[in-house]
Amino acid sequence: MGASSWPSAEEVDNVRKVVAKMSGRDHRDVKFVVSPYRICPLGAHIDHQGGIVTAMTVNMGIILGFIPTDDGQVFLWSKQFLGDVTFSINEEQIPKETYEEPGWGRYARGALYALQTRGHHLNKGIIGYICGSEEHSSGLSSSAAVGIAYLLALENANDKTMSPEDNVELDRVIENEYLNLRNGILDQSAILLSKYGYLTCVDCKMKEHKFVKFAENKQSQGHTAYKILLAFSGLKNCLTNNSGYNSRVSECQKAARALLEVSDDGKSNPLLCDVDPSLYEARKSKLSLELANRARHYFSENERVIKGIQAWASGNLEDFGKLISESGRSSIYNYECVPILSSDLMASWIAPSL
Repeated sequence: MGASSWPSAEEVDNVRKVVAKMSGRDHRDVKFVVSPYRICPLGAHIDHQGGIVTAMTVNMGIILGFIPTDDGQVFLWSKQFLGDVTFSINEEQIPKETYEEPGWGRYARGALYALQTRGHHLNKGIIGYICGSEEHSSGLSSSAAVGIAYLLALENANDKTMSPEDNVELDRVIENEYLNLRNGILDQSAILLSKYGYLTCVDCKMKEHKFVKFAENKQSQGHTAYKILLAFSGLKNCLTNNSGYNSRVSECQKAARALLEVSDDGKSNPLLCDVDPSLYEARKSKLSLELANRARHYFSENERVIKGIQAWASGNLEDFGKLISESGRSSIYNYECVPILSSDLMASWIAPSL
């Protein structure tokens, strides 16, 4: 990815015009939420187990233009998806309930659910138009970006002041409780906490983050030290429609129970972060093949993150890149997150030159 400003003035102006037309209000009344997509160089698939992850936001994402409504109605259009979404902020939002409206409205309803269930009373709704960077959302956490956009718009319309950490938790509620997706806090933390020019590191167990700057002494004067390549595999997947995602989370927790020798009685839900690495080494041979693979990915990925942070801080892009390739291989063969691709594509995906 080359360095370019996002969103462009043209994109903002287009959204402004649509919202002004939708609402019948002056274009100067339109407010905006800009919610970027994110990448995760290291720390793949371990946030839901309390692992350490790394992230950066990129110069593309979600734009939500909106105007507050005094009658409490929410009315939404989308550039990418058909239909409109309409509901009242006074409606009780119930997870898994089916509504006669486009499925993309679940994230807006989920945002209202998160605010309602955490004690935030709302008086105003929004008229809004949402659009995302064309054809660039797959694998970049567009769902978290959308959820955060709706949260920020509803909070602004109702004069609610929330910290980034508050909204990390509220977006977790959208995904975990309303959408029944058992992911961790990587995506929303990256979007809400990242800082330009830094690698964001999040300890998902302690819910703490820090910023790591790339070593300046390794940068060539007058030149960018690195660029980000986003490669689209051709596969698209909506996690809320993917039962395999939640199944792998369950497998990680089963591995944690087995390693800690905790009974599967439903009363205890340990995560792999609760297992000391030395205990894992001592007991890993007792795991079934499937659970051993999931645990191997977690513990090896945590090690890669720690090494990667050190490589980044010292300006060692070669080692950092090798760790990313190792992470990709482990995600495929240990975490088994994607179907096995053709040998040609696989070879290009993990080629040393990349």
